Amino acid sequence: MNFKNVTVAGSGVLGYQIAFQTAFHGFKVSVYDINDDVLAKAKAKFFELSECYKRDLNATQEQLDNTFNNLSYQSNLAEAVKDADLVIEAVPEDPNIKRNFYEQLSQVAPERTVFATNTSTLMPSQFAEFTGRPEKFLALHFANMIWINNMAEIMGHSSTDSKVFEDVVEFAQAIGMLPLPIYKEQPGHLLNSMLVPFLISALDLWVKEVSQPETIDKAWMKSFGSPKGPFAILDIIGINTVYNVAKLNVDTNPLMVPLMQKLEAEFITPGHLGMPTGKGFYNYPNPAYEAADFLK
Repeated sequence: MNFKNVTVAGSGVLGYQIAFQTAFHGFKVSVYDINDDVLAKAKAKFFELSECYKRDLNATQEQLDNTFNNLSYQSNLAEAVKDADLVIEAVPEDPNIKRNFYEQLSQVAPERTVFATNTSTLMPSQFAEFTGRPEKFLALHFANMIWINNMAEIMGHSSTDSKVFEDVVEFAQAIGMLPLPIYKEQPGHLLNSMLVPFLISALDLWVKEVSQPETIDKAWMKSFGSPKGPFAILDIIGINTVYNVAKLNVDTNPLMVPLMQKLEAEFITPGHLGMPTGKGFYNYPNPAYEAADFLK
């Protein structure tokens, strides 16, 4: 594994976390996004994240100073990837956006550069032909709150070079992840193949007005000793991501139509997108499910 310089494309919910985690573990990281205003917001989020690393990982100021020294910012794609050994794509979960991104990226990235998509529900084979290097392309998927939920799913497609696959597994370990190799393409990888049906079943109870989100969460938490229920998890994932996943499945699952309508009216339009915006099914910080008496 010869990765030293990493470009993270997209500084949204997961992109900025991937960039910070990678820089924290000693790699040089170029953070790319569409304009300088978006990048300025990412810089502000890095300072917030550094407090989480102090609290949750006992990170020292020296480690955090080194992390910030390893980060650079770029709104020009060619400049962002000119030295990249690895590009981790974390752009929105929209097939057209991803396709357009890879068509641009393939024109400017060095020939040696490996491309990895952080897609949560799509498959690398959907985009391989647009990368210009299908053998150097695969999925590298992270969970939200990456510094705590430190797992990474690595999934190739039929043309992925086995050496590239193993290099990315090694890289995941080098940035503090538990690597989870996947040997056959699977929509949703491992985690979301299990998680999405669980979350959809909880949302269905809510859409049908069977019960309230807090009550549904209490049922799950009390029964299984889980620290979070499905609606808390939805807030962490980001309600916009959930909405996009529902949109992708609307043709095959009629349940998605009323779900999309309710999410759009109550959350997407008013901008209540979960933990990232301070309001979703719960209010942040200090959501109700963290209260000592929530299950009493």
